[in-house]
Amino acid sequence: MALLLSRGFHRCPSYVLLESERRENTLIVRLKGEWRIDNLAQIESALAGVPAGVERYIVDFTGIETIDLSGAWLLHRWVRSMGDRLEIAGAPPAHFDFIDDVLQLEPKERVPPPEARLSLREALAWLGRNTLEWFRQTRDAIGFFGRVTVNGLRAFRSLKHLRVPSIARHVYETGIQAIPIVSLIAFLISVIVAYLGAQQLRQFGAEIFTVDLVTVAVLREMSPLLTAIIVAGRSGSAFAAEIGVMRLNDEIDALQSMGVNHFEVLVTPRLAGLLIALPLLTVIADAMGLAGGALLSSVLLDISLDQFLPRMKDALAPTTFWAGIVKTPVFALIIALVGTYRGLQVRESSRELGRLTTVAVVQSIFLVIFADAVFAVVFVELDF
Repeated sequence: MALLLSRGFHRCPSYVLLESERRENTLIVRLKGEWRIDNLAQIESALAGVPAGVERYIVDFTGIETIDLSGAWLLHRWVRSMGDRLEIAGAPPAHFDFIDDVLQLEPKERVPPPEARLSLREALAWLGRNTLEWFRQTRDAIGFFGRVTVNGLRAFRSLKHLRVPSIARHVYETGIQAIPIVSLIAFLISVIVAYLGAQQLRQFGAEIFTVDLVTVAVLREMSPLLTAIIVAGRSGSAFAAEIGVMRLNDEIDALQSMGVNHFEVLVTPRLAGLLIALPLLTVIADAMGLAGGALLSSVLLDISLDQFLPRMKDALAPTTFWAGIVKTPVFALIIALVGTYRGLQVRESSRELGRLTTVAVVQSIFLVIFADAVFAVVFVELDF
């Protein structure tokens, strides 16, 4: 130790990692020991203890016994901080090349990103790709609707293909199990409509017309539309998810390999079940909506049930009830077709299952509202 000190050597705080020797304006740093993640605190202390303000550094890597990426990272950062004052003795660790590649520190290797310019050719290619994709999706949707139509006609021609137990199960799941939520929503919405209508009509002393408002709104629009939206979110998503999981588990491929028509097994019963369940749910929603309007009229407007019922009959036109019921088979057809179609489109991943289930719900609700708007225009033109 005395010999080393007399020659100008001094040991940094982490004596097992490096030694430094000062010769005039040059500092020789000899690295040694293990530069690993276990010694990070000692590595930082050793590098911090190297004297600064020297014109020239010579770093000798030959004494390093083992080094990992963590130690190489700290050593690389320290070496780069010296800039042009550094001279290397011995080959640096191979980790340095990897770190340089990751950080892309070499200015010569930096390639400026090309400017994002959309050429006419790229724009036409984009338009062409999206047009072809739209045509492909349209073709698939038309083909799906055609197969559903053919299988439906064949099923109703022969009870053997109708699968009554499956239809009964779907009527139970989409209809009977949905009665509580549909009833509650219809009741609350009619109460809200009656309350807001009463507040406005009271300004003109026409509170009695709240009965007319509730009757027409519930029977013609609110009950069929709200019921369809609830069923789309509840049963449409279930259709897409159930069939999508079967697609992921190769159950549909297994049915096809056994010679079973999967449209007859999976699509037609769901479609028939919803065609039966949705009109019945709408009738229940009509009853609960009128009950909510009658309750609020009795509490808020002092219109008793004996007054409410005759006024309701006067407000009803021959087509008021049927204008709402006529829509429901169309809504059921939209919800069932969209849900099953998106479920059959699932491929390869559970992420695709979640995405297409969401698409099924969104598209079902949008198409139901769009169809309701079309019905409203047609009914006005027909004076229905």
